[in-house]
Amino acid sequence: MSERTSAEPRSSDHAGSVVPFPGPSPTPQSGSQGAAQIAFDRQELRTIFNLYGRMVAEGEWRDYALDFRRDKAVFSIYRRTSEMPLYRVEKDPKLARRQGAYAVVAATGLVMKRGTDLARVLSVLEKPLRAV
Repeated sequence: MSERTSAEPRSSDHAGSVVPFPGPSPTPQSGSQGAAQIAFDRQELRTIFNLYGRMVAEGEWRDYALDFRRDKAVFSIYRRTSEMPLYRVEKDPKLARRQGAYAVVAATGLVMKRGTDLARVLSVLEKPLRAV
């Protein structure tokens, strides 16, 4: 029997599976080396998850997704996993001095509220208190 390395595919392995190339990883393009990824910090996530937890407890929301891009960070809120997001909370630092870095966007693409204070921007998603 001959010995083989783990990088060689066997006939019993999954057909069509990709075998990693042994060697150095590909280098990034020259223009993308200095670009930093935008993300929510701990305090921003705490504010978002406080609202999210309350709405999950009320049965309004059921799932979320985080997306960190080079130009913005997005927290998507879903009623069901298979649907489009109900709302998106976006952080775009390029707009921080103009309209505000934070925005709440509805499923239709309508910007419901934009501003510099995340708690105030998220207040548009809070249910109003009712007198009983």
